[in-house]
Parts: sequence; structure tokens; C-alpha cells
Amino acid sequence: MSQISEKRYFSHRLRDTNSAFLPARQSGAAPIRVGFVLQPHFSMMAFTAAVDALVTANLVQATPLFGFTIFGLDAKTVRSDLAIDISANATLDELTLEGEDALDVLIVCGGFRCSLSEHPPLSRVLKAAAKRQKVLGGLWNGAVALAHAGVLDGLACALHPDNHAVVQEGFPRVQVSPQPMVVEARILTSAGPNSALEMMLALVERLHGRETVRAINEILSSDRIVDDGDTPLSLAENDPTMPDALRTLLRLMNSNIEEPLGIEELADYVGLSRRRIERLFQSHLETTPSRYYLELRITHARRLLLQSSTSISGIAVACGFVSSTHFSHCFKDFFGISPSQARQKRG
Repeated sequence: MSQISEKRYFSHRLRDTNSAFLPARQSGAAPIRVGFVLQPHFSMMAFTAAVDALVTANLVQATPLFGFTIFGLDAKTVRSDLAIDISANATLDELTLEGEDALDVLIVCGGFRCSLSEHPPLSRVLKAAAKRQKVLGGLWNGAVALAHAGVLDGLACALHPDNHAVVQEGFPRVQVSPQPMVVEARILTSAGPNSALEMMLALVERLHGRETVRAINEILSSDRIVDDGDTPLSLAENDPTMPDALRTLLRLMNSNIEEPLGIEELADYVGLSRRRIERLFQSHLETTPSRYYLELRITHARRLLLQSSTSISGIAVACGFVSSTHFSHCFKDFFGISPSQARQKRG
């Protein structure tokens, strides 16, 4: 009897890791267009954090989710707070709010030494964008420009603490929030680099869902350090929310890719019954042990395939598959293309 290949889907934990390599969903939606207006002495860290969220969002999906354009106020070269000059794509007078190239989101990038005086052309653009129901944002003290344009009246905003007093005194209709980030229906503001990233992730989640944000965090937050300064990389086996026994099982699986352990061997190592192990995987990973092990091995194989010159047969052996044919069938079931096609595509 011939074996019918069944389409496989990754469980939630490894789906994020592999999302960029899965067959594209045909949504037909055009990428969201985001414009960044750089003020002289803008915060480079806040700006790059915000852009990084969008670039990484494109990396974790098979089709682009965002496009972005950089605008200078009056020139196409803007000096950052680090005295590094950034080349803008256009100047403010070239910014488009209507037609095919119209922006969907417009974000003003401020910084510690940015002027807090009104820039009338920028105020006009922001007012026009608000009238057209565009999403507006401010990084660091970019909210001050939004306040000058009157688009924050009656709303709360976040901005760097050094600028709280000037906004409270100069814009009595604007509520200054003690929070590092404020996300309103069409206004997003943040106070610094870390909150700039979180602000953009909130925007990504609103537009493309929590799964996309999880996939972005898989890349950008892998080395996040907490108070003890000695936090392991954010792999599943280091997740403190999981039971110790499950983390031990995951470490065993990760350490035995080439020669996979059987479920009974795993059970012996941790001193639990097979039934108990199956319940742990189902409760915390929403899959079975054997299924997770296969996903782990196929993920390891995908990385070797795209990041090394190891032969396909060598990768099959290194990842515990009985033959290169078996590996190729499994790979195609998950990713929709053969290993050789995947290597050619990424080359």
C-alpha cells in the first residue's frame, strides 16, 4: 500500500521559529506603509528599535508585511544624537498621504537634544494625516510635535521624563502619562528605545496578530537579560514557566538530535511514566512528545540546510532521519518544498 503524505503543521512553540519558511498565506493585502520623520539629533537607538520591529516582522513571514520610508524635515541627510548622519529617502514636502503610495502610519522621531519648538510644515502634515485617519506615533519626545499639531488634545501620551514639564505647561489639554508607552486607537507614543520597540510590537500585533509578535520576539528577545544578569538564552528548555521535568526532557531532546531517544528512554531518564510525559507535552506545548521531537529535528535540519554547505544526505544523518528520502518527504510536508528547492531559494 502506498503511503499518502499528510500535510504537517508545527505546534505553537516551534511554529514561531519556522514561520518565515512556511508556505505564504495568500492574503492579497499590500504591505503597510510606515513613514519615519527624523528630527535633527533624533535618538538613533529609539529609531533603529522601531525600524527593527518592522524589518524583523518581514523576516518572520514569507511575504512582506511592512514597507517604510525615512523623511528629513528640510534635507535628505539628518544628523542623529550620535553625530551619525542618516540618509533619508525624501524630505517632508515629498510625503504622500493620498494615492497608491500614501502612508498608513507616520511616526515622528525625537531625541534628548531635539528642538521642542513647533515646525509649522510638520504640524500641517500631522494635521492632514490625522484628518485622513492615519495612525500617528512619537518616539522619545516626538509626542511634542504631535501636541503642537493639536492631534493629542484630550489624549494621553508618553514621552521622555525630561520633557514632561514642558508638555504639562505648554499643552494643558494633553495628559502626560507616567508610563513608558501609550497606545491609543490612532496614536502611539513612547519615551525611549526600549519602549519604542514595544510600541512597534503593539502596532504589529494590532495589524498582524500575536503570532507574528511571538515570532519577532523569538529573534529579538533571545538574549534578554533580567535582574540577575545571568539569564540563559530564551530557549524552550530555559523557560521558567515550564515544569522542571519538562525542561529536562527538552534538554535531552536537544542534546540527542542525531540519535533520537525513544519515549521509554526519556521516561527512564526523568523517572516519569509515559502517560505523565504525554500529559506534560500536551498541557504546556499542545503536542505529543514524538511530534515535538520531529519538529525539533526538522527545525535543526532547516537551519543546517540554509546556514551550511553540508550535503542533504549528511543533514539527514545529523538530524536522525533513517534516509535522505525520508528526510526530504518530512521536510516537504512541513515547508511545502523539497530541501534542495529550499537551499536554492535561499541562495
